Amino acid sequence: RADRDPMWIGDAIYFTSDRDGTLNLYAFDLGTRETSRLTDSTLWDVRWPSDDGQNQIVYEMNGELHLFTIDSGELRPIPIVVPDDGLAARPARVSAAAQIENFEVSPKGERALFVARGDVFTAPIKNGPTRNLTRSSDAHDKWARWSPDGSRIAFVSDRDGEDEIYVVAQGGSASPEQLTDGGQAMRYAPEWSPDGEHLAFSDKDGRLYVLHVESRATTLVADEAHGQVRDYVWSPRGGYLAFSLTGETGPRSWPDETSFRSIHVWERASGVLRQVTGDLFHERNPAWDPDGEYLYYLSDRSFTPQLGSFEWNYLVDRETGIYALALRKGVPHPLPPESDEVTVEDEAEEDGHDGDGSENRQDDEPIRIDFDGLARRVVRLPVEFDNYVGLSAGNDRVFFIRTGAQFYGRGGDVPTEVQTFSFEDRETKTLATAGSYAVSADREKVLVAAGGRYELHNASGDGDPQTVSTDGLMVNRVPAEEWEQIFDEVWRRFRDFFYVDNMHGYDWAALREQYRPWLQHVAHRSDLNYVIGEMVAELNVSHAYIAGGDWDTPERPEVALPGAVFEIDRDAGRYRLAEIFEGHNEEPRYRAPLTEVGVDARVGDYVLAIDGDELAGSDNPYRLLRHKADRPVRLTLSAEPAFPAAKGAAREATIRPITSETNLRYLAEVTANRLKVDAATDGRVGYLHIPDMSVAGIQEFTKYFYGQIRKDGLIIDVRGNDGGNVSEMVIERLSRKLRSTWFSRTAETAIASPSTAFTGHLVGILDEDTLSDADVFSYQFKEAGLGPLVGKRSWGGVIYIGNTGPLVDGGRVNVPESGTSDRDGNWVIEGRGVDPDIEVENDPKSVIAGSDPQLERAIEEITRMIREDPPPLPTRPAPPVKTP
Repeated sequence: RADRDPMWIGDAIYFTSDRDGTLNLYAFDLGTRETSRLTDSTLWDVRWPSDDGQNQIVYEMNGELHLFTIDSGELRPIPIVVPDDGLAARPARVSAAAQIENFEVSPKGERALFVARGDVFTAPIKNGPTRNLTRSSDAHDKWARWSPDGSRIAFVSDRDGEDEIYVVAQGGSASPEQLTDGGQAMRYAPEWSPDGEHLAFSDKDGRLYVLHVESRATTLVADEAHGQVRDYVWSPRGGYLAFSLTGETGPRSWPDETSFRSIHVWERASGVLRQVTGDLFHERNPAWDPDGEYLYYLSDRSFTPQLGSFEWNYLVDRETGIYALALRKGVPHPLPPESDEVTVEDEAEEDGHDGDGSENRQDDEPIRIDFDGLARRVVRLPVEFDNYVGLSAGNDRVFFIRTGAQFYGRGGDVPTEVQTFSFEDRETKTLATAGSYAVSADREKVLVAAGGRYELHNASGDGDPQTVSTDGLMVNRVPAEEWEQIFDEVWRRFRDFFYVDNMHGYDWAALREQYRPWLQHVAHRSDLNYVIGEMVAELNVSHAYIAGGDWDTPERPEVALPGAVFEIDRDAGRYRLAEIFEGHNEEPRYRAPLTEVGVDARVGDYVLAIDGDELAGSDNPYRLLRHKADRPVRLTLSAEPAFPAAKGAAREATIRPITSETNLRYLAEVTANRLKVDAATDGRVGYLHIPDMSVAGIQEFTKYFYGQIRKDGLIIDVRGNDGGNVSEMVIERLSRKLRSTWFSRTAETAIASPSTAFTGHLVGILDEDTLSDADVFSYQFKEAGLGPLVGKRSWGGVIYIGNTGPLVDGGRVNVPESGTSDRDGNWVIEGRGVDPDIEVENDPKSVIAGSDPQLERAIEEITRMIREDPPPLPTRPAPPVKTP
């Protein structure tokens, strides 16, 4: 149970407790030592109690304020009526251009297809009206795909309460027609077969289906054991479906436990599923040659390592190549040796095949695939290995997206581009700088999303692109309908993606009905987030985030900050610089304006004026710094408070201000800790703080670990670390063990192997604000036996989240999708945290006095460890004598 919110009123202590299952208000009589329950809620929690000093307690329950009068024992609600014009809830016609989820292009490139703010639109490339085909403020329509003949559009919609497949006439002349029912999971893009008779689609649970459009019969094609199937594509004439899966489809009954995927082909006529590439390498994103000769795919096959500079280690990048499987024996090489020869017309062979191995058949017959030996009939296209995604096939080329390497803390080193490789001229060219594209069914046009605009290109790359206007993407927004749809969709996403299917033992369907009545009181998108947050909170889980949506917060004026602490000298009636943050001006994130070269500012200086405006002690210095963050600021400084200053007494300092001093304050704090550790241990022990398990954390670790790697001890501080996803990278480096040493003639000391193995002692520090992936770091620090943990029990939230896509108005919901367990498969950390080996409280009195008991105990502990077990590397052995 949890007793909380204590209030001492008269002769009793009032508090809330969930001892009866729901939070209620209780009183503990100090005289009789008896506890009594004052409220009797069995469904809604009593929260946020507060007294008024006059024997009344106000609290919130079921979205309303209630009042408990102690003397009479009366409980009553407080009616509150706030006059409101209901502006946020009014229906309105709004643009959906900022909420485009995906796009496509018509079979011959005449119109573009957009899904935006839950509606399906077609827009002209140049002339004509934009059409909203679904007009569904109460539904989230998505994943629209144009039929090969151009007459219909298939899409996914939740208009009946679950994700189902629908079709609608492309001209908007009829209402959508529902093709599936009984859905119980999020569904992904329906892909038309070339004959328009079938649709392939998948769902969140990894199942891949084929739907016969006319009969509406559904066939299960595959069931992925790890994640989803999203790269399914039909062969020419629709006889086969290709996609990637993890694991094999042969006699083994268990999945491949690597994350590598292999190309599989399902035959529609027989229903047979075959794995056509091996399981040793990562192969995905198949694309069929339009003529039915080849199956292209991406595979990671370049193993050239990139070496690091901080340590003798490597990573693999730019590893992906583009490959082609020849589908039949006798199919020619897609890029035969070039030789100028005379063209001779050959008669078709009697077996129904042309002399070059290609097929001669009716257009409606499926292509033929010789599966025997298929994996060996492979060709790598002469495209440089790189980071590729999004492979598609054109009439005489392939399309793909090249991305750059991923960095923490900065953008990629190359622009993301849509590129093509032409079989005719055997060259790779950039079609557009863009991150996504769609190819028309006739493969003559390509629609790309480039920097917030949409352009239609010729597939050949010739000519200028045409910009497609999204101005006509307008919806008739009915907020109450959208809010109800969002509420239901968030509920479904938790049902579908929550890391355990028992929803922590709660009746999730009942909780939806419990909170649904609150929707009638929602008058703003922030209200909806609150209601959803309350419902989700019932699951008692970490990382359940609800954010964003169709509302804005007012812009705040940016303030020019000097990187200093202002202090009032009341006697002089002036502000002075009480502290100047030194920063590290060689690092942009730690630039300190007052310590840059050419700036003469000193601790104790009076700031007499800012940009020539006098700064008096009765004013606020930040008022004079508002709206100046984007320009140089001139400070008038002096050792004396008189203004105007005597001639020669004042000096001008022009600075380049910053907009946040958080990084400078952080640097000052951790630098003080490092110097404290250094002084207390005569330089034998190092210190580093990891602020998060993300960008800043990995940067700070890299910055301070290698330079202290030969210390006798190292204190790793993860207090206030708010998590991320790099804990295993840090633990791996800290866990390296010395295996051997080596010496060269000119080296006076041993060189460790591994060269970056830390050979000293380690101590970790954690506290109540050690969160998420820092929880995991602390747990693994203990499990690896790296050293003792000092401090307080960590936060205890380690259910990792995923991104399940935007809501209709751009809002976000992150569902906890992956729980943390120990090596034996037992759930750990969540709801509990990691207990320190040595518990130390940083009590307020000590902290206010400038002490840090947790760090001081860590110093004490690591000093003892070094004293009892000195960790130096071995000295040089005597030179070997090898003469007989």
